[in-house]
Amino acid sequence: MAKSTLVKRNVKDSVFTNLFQHPKYVAQLYEALHPEVGAVPEDRIEIVTLKNILTDSIYNDLGFTVDGRLVVLVEAQSTWTVNIIIRGLMYLVQTYQDYIEKEQLNVYGSSKLALPKPELYVIYTGEKKVEEGYITLSEEFFGGEQSALEVRVGVITDGEQGDIINQYVTFTKIYTEQLKKYGRTREAIEETINICKDEDVLKEYLSSHEGEVHDIMFSLFDDEQILNATLRDYEKKGMEKGVKKGREEGILKTIRAMMSSLHLTAEQAINAANVPENERKAYISKLQSEA
Repeated sequence: MAKSTLVKRNVKDSVFTNLFQHPKYVAQLYEALHPEVGAVPEDRIEIVTLKNILTDSIYNDLGFTVDGRLVVLVEAQSTWTVNIIIRGLMYLVQTYQDYIEKEQLNVYGSSKLALPKPELYVIYTGEKKVEEGYITLSEEFFGGEQSALEVRVGVITDGEQGDIINQYVTFTKIYTEQLKKYGRTREAIEETINICKDEDVLKEYLSSHEGEVHDIMFSLFDDEQILNATLRDYEKKGMEKGVKKGREEGILKTIRAMMSSLHLTAEQAINAANVPENERKAYISKLQSEA
């Protein structure tokens, strides 16, 4: 056996993104989300996935339209946060903007625009107990009070037996089990792929795209060591202050955008941005000084 090599922690999300680059599996996903509609031909689906919008660290895992009448945005997450509502809203705004530009629609004209109906989902694969159903902007951020804006995100934790959602979730669970046995190593990945193929979990995808899957799962090893080495290099060059300042500016930019576009208070925006508890007073002070 070759020497074990550490692998990137977000490997499951990378596989999710690659899996649903293929219209065949997107069609299966739509059928799983809307079993009442039945099978939908691939040519009726257009993938409109967005990446690196608003900030470098935020991207949309999957976006697609069906007959140009429905836009579906789906994100897969192994860490739970209600901030998925805010991300979903930002993805939707950018998706609509791209759609309007592509279709050359006039938002200032007198004719009502024909826009695809939106649906937002998160497929949660983590170990924390999360109820399936819908979470909303009003309930999670405004104590149930209605405002000028409402956003609703469907939460999915499994899917129906054998459908593409269920298979993806099962894949993540098998991978998690192998991580516990082998750590973040090649063995964990190889065992995951072998077990999934044996148990008919994403078998067709893993077989027909095995080269891609191996590239995804093996290409970026030891992500944390690379990051730590980079930070050590910054320290040697006396650049710690610049790194800290850049991080603070990025967080402030995100907070300001949320306050402006969603009319959140500074405290609400800081909470939505997941700012660490011990740093929140400092950011509130900075924002107050700008007022």
